[in-house]
Amino acid sequence: MTDTHISTHDSVSDDRNDNIIIYVDGDLLHRDDAKVSVYDSGFMLGDGIWEGLRLYEGWLSFLDEHLDRLYEAALYIDLDVGLTREELTSAIWQTLKANDMETDVHLRVMVTRGRKKKPFQHPHLSIFGATIVIIAEHSKPDNSIIDRGIRLHTVPHHRGLPLTQDAKLNSHSKLNCIIALNHAIRAGADEALMLDPFGFVNTTNACNFFIVRKGAVWTSNGDYCMNGITRQKVIDVCRENGIPVFERNYSLVDSYGAEEAFLTGTFGAQSPVFEIDGRVIGGGKAGPIFHRIRQLYKDKIKKNIVG
Repeated sequence: MTDTHISTHDSVSDDRNDNIIIYVDGDLLHRDDAKVSVYDSGFMLGDGIWEGLRLYEGWLSFLDEHLDRLYEAALYIDLDVGLTREELTSAIWQTLKANDMETDVHLRVMVTRGRKKKPFQHPHLSIFGATIVIIAEHSKPDNSIIDRGIRLHTVPHHRGLPLTQDAKLNSHSKLNCIIALNHAIRAGADEALMLDPFGFVNTTNACNFFIVRKGAVWTSNGDYCMNGITRQKVIDVCRENGIPVFERNYSLVDSYGAEEAFLTGTFGAQSPVFEIDGRVIGGGKAGPIFHRIRQLYKDKIKKNIVG
């Protein structure tokens, strides 16, 4: 095990990102000139939603599912995006074209309630319309993570009940997860393993979490975690290829005794977990189920590119 902290968002360095063009409310600006107001709702209050996307060989992976989630979240928080799905899709492609990007790209599409008239939380003070920012970076995951693995530490901070802040909202309000991550880092881990309100294993601060027991794949019941697009695709490829998969409640006892563990997310796709709370998982290496799922996921991506 290494003493150097790693992340599921580690990427290969690319100098082209020093001069990327960013979309800000219809304008395409050099990154040094891309700015929003200090009165913006996202800056002031974390009042906004976002999606992360990947571009593979000219194909925006699972774009429809990401837009479904974005517009559903906007409906829930009474945020008028100000652009139709078609217009937002066009803005995404404009951004990619301005950067001459074709593959190995990560995009962050952010929509806030916009600039406020006064620095208070009331939504009626946001009178200028939504702020939309699209950042596209040349960003290829660092595949050394497959050999290095992620270390998790279980933290006291949990992903809460929907009546506080629904974990299914991909919102700008990430402080709960950041506090959890800081706790894990101070404990010498890479990411935080977060429980649900009832003490069952739930998710990490940034990714969805899976374990493998007796050849079967387990993940949380999904009630208190981000409804991850990649999470669902992993469940799908398991079901399509005869790998037993269960969405269920399970505890740290089950996790410590797992044969394998891994994380899923849009950027890194699947990342192996080698350690949970100091317990080595799977002998400290990526297991056969992980490698099979990773290949099946790659095959699904390739099929969509070709198809």
